[in-house]
Amino acid sequence: MRKLLKLRYILPPAVILIAAGFWYFRGSGEPKIEFVEARRMDIFQEVSVTGKVNPAKTLNLSFEKPGRAVNVPVKVGDRVSPGTLLVALDRASLLAELREVEAVYEIAKIKLDEARRGIRPEEIRIYEVKVASAELAEEDARRNLLSKLDDSFTRADDAVRVKTDQFFINSRSANPELMFRSPNSSLETSIKQERVALEGILNAWSQDVPLYSLGGNLGAYHDEAIQNLQRVRSFLDSAALLLNLLTTTASLTQTAIDGYRTDVSTARTNINTALSNLVSAVEKLRSAQSALAIADQELLLKQAGSTQEQIASAEAETRRVSAQADRLRAELSKSELYSPIIGVVTDLDIDIGEIVAANVPVITLISDAQFEIEANIPEADIAKVKVSSSVKITLDAYGSGIVLEGKVVFIDPAETVIDGVATYKTKIEFLKPDERVRSGMTANLDVFGERRNGVIAVPQRAVFSRVSEKFVRILEADGKTIREQKVETGLRGSDGNIEIVSGLNEGEKVVIFSPID
Repeated sequence: MRKLLKLRYILPPAVILIAAGFWYFRGSGEPKIEFVEARRMDIFQEVSVTGKVNPAKTLNLSFEKPGRAVNVPVKVGDRVSPGTLLVALDRASLLAELREVEAVYEIAKIKLDEARRGIRPEEIRIYEVKVASAELAEEDARRNLLSKLDDSFTRADDAVRVKTDQFFINSRSANPELMFRSPNSSLETSIKQERVALEGILNAWSQDVPLYSLGGNLGAYHDEAIQNLQRVRSFLDSAALLLNLLTTTASLTQTAIDGYRTDVSTARTNINTALSNLVSAVEKLRSAQSALAIADQELLLKQAGSTQEQIASAEAETRRVSAQADRLRAELSKSELYSPIIGVVTDLDIDIGEIVAANVPVITLISDAQFEIEANIPEADIAKVKVSSSVKITLDAYGSGIVLEGKVVFIDPAETVIDGVATYKTKIEFLKPDERVRSGMTANLDVFGERRNGVIAVPQRAVFSRVSEKFVRILEADGKTIREQKVETGLRGSDGNIEIVSGLNEGEKVVIFSPID
């Protein structure tokens, strides 16, 4: 330590403080962690300012925003009391918007509750039924495709081995011959060769048909069937062309030619129908398989429940809509003027239907009170004060032993700049007349704002922010381990404490100083 004292003559003060802190923690064993226990207390906001006692004056009241007057229930000379409605502006649009936002808020709350609760067994059952239904649809589509595959082979076999083989000789052999001579020898040769090829295709196809009912690779089966049908259709097109070239001979009558043509035409229609049915069945199966996959995924998703991100998103949406509703309520409150004092209406410069300008006095009241106090409340504190806030008053002339009571009766909506600081002129009325009060006396005011009783609270310095979230450090039971905990804060008290809405339990130890800070 003596070495450290010698260094103070040659080192800057900041370096000495750092060295001293290091020496303290090094020499004191384990670093000390300071903490407080989260406990229930009353949180309140209080603003302390100084004002001056003045004779009672008139109040000029105005609206913060323009609008159309729809109700003026008072007239000049009427006596009014605190809370008496003086002038009301049209607020139908705001009310409608508020109702809409409140409805959205209810929906947001329901979604948040659902996210927190997770899906109910009844809802799981609904998705299980959807999966079962999708499975049945997929099985129906599969059976339909198998039926169309069987039908495709039957139609192809009939088209070749029945409808066209009637004008072939040795149609299933390696050298089939036509029962007539064609004027187009190359077409005739092509048809005979294709008939040989189709025989092989039909034989191979017939071996696959019994396998359809076993399932297997339906994709390969229907691809093969489509190719075979297209091959048969091409063969029938050539046969129809060949038959159209025929003319009657001694051995070939017109009736026979017409019969051949009719049968080939029927075969072509059957093959086209088979192709269309098969393609449709394939698409139906694919659609059913896709629907089943989606139903399976939906069921898995519902069974998994909500993620923390989904819950956080639902909470944020609820807060956003709630803030919208609060803003609209604030706007609605500004559309009506109420008397803040007991007094008399001395001037009324508005009629129903007239448009009211912002910050232009529309009604003047004179107070019944003998004296009032005028104070200028700084911008930083004005949000804690509202009309009707209670006030504790002491006068310099009599000391702090004599306490009088009052209330805020007026807050000027326009700021007054004093020494470069924006302040708001506020008037306080004594609740009871007192003969000791004199004009010009200096008054010390404690204005009480919002209050929350019996809430969990910790010192404000225990709470820190990261991005847009707030945290505290909690000291675990071992007295050494510190973990961070996200919290939601509420009212900031004038005594340095802050309300903890969620994230912290009563009795938990909250760190207010740690060597790691």
